[in-house]
Amino acid sequence: MSTTTPPPPPFDPELAAALAVLGEWLPPSFTPDVIPALRQAPLADLEEDLSRGGAIEVAELAVPGPMGEPDISLLVCRPSNTTPTTPLPAIYHIHGGGMIAGNNRVGLADVLDWAMELQVVVVSVEYRLAPEHPHPAPVEDCYAGLVWTAEHADELGIDPGRILVAGASAGGGLSAAVALAARDRGGPGLIGQMLLCPMLDDRNDTPSAEQMAGLGVWDRTSNETGWTALLGEKRGGPDVSPYAAPARATDLSGLPPAFVDVGSAETFRDEDVTYASRIWQAGGRAELHVWPGGFHGFDMMAPQAAVSQDAKAARVRWLRRLLGA
Repeated sequence: MSTTTPPPPPFDPELAAALAVLGEWLPPSFTPDVIPALRQAPLADLEEDLSRGGAIEVAELAVPGPMGEPDISLLVCRPSNTTPTTPLPAIYHIHGGGMIAGNNRVGLADVLDWAMELQVVVVSVEYRLAPEHPHPAPVEDCYAGLVWTAEHADELGIDPGRILVAGASAGGGLSAAVALAARDRGGPGLIGQMLLCPMLDDRNDTPSAEQMAGLGVWDRTSNETGWTALLGEKRGGPDVSPYAAPARATDLSGLPPAFVDVGSAETFRDEDVTYASRIWQAGGRAELHVWPGGFHGFDMMAPQAAVSQDAKAARVRWLRRLLGA
């Protein structure tokens, strides 16, 4: 039997053209030595006016972190055309960055669009980064922020019965982990989990991980860098917590409805498809999209491509159905 890795799926033509330009400054592979530079890289979201010219009221709050740990920062963004006394649904947003980079402003552009279109409050959490703060620091920060948000829903103008968790990449993996923790700990009841190209499996051994080695965005080498920063020597071993790598969970029953999307030409394809399938097999609700020719984060890096527009529209439709908006 041949052990040759099959060729990767082709990139969407529009995305391939964008990737050729992106590749000049965004290599597919990151090694541990580039983490400091990655954290210093300019990110468009950081320069964005989160208030959208006054259309959104923005507050930054320092709230208690996990017991015995530092406070965490929450960005609370609420459409200005709503009254603070009217409780709105909330999207609890967890940023991406491979567990090693980013902050609570990263990835907010689309989320703020949802806030304005659907009239929801966005709460975006800052969490400590690996490797300086390995597991369980990131997920426990995110969970502590969710608990605080739910407990203070009244003062935030949030309907505590309509909170969903959402994130992309590492933020998608942390969102899945927070949903597991909320279920297992009897924590806040979530109405949904939006998992966008989520980073779920530390084992890094799927066919898509092998196919996409050295290609696209966030390849197998980058994935090893991120997971090793989070887990150290435990990465890939038998004793990894599902709150670190949700793909390790043995029971996916009793979870809130999930939206899972991923590109066909990215490292996370197979682990994400498997996660959605396992939710169905456990009797749960999941909507799965595999976008043909999509690389990791394609919709953020090539937002005008037709497939990116389709992906963005599908997310809004799911949110609208979930929220009854």
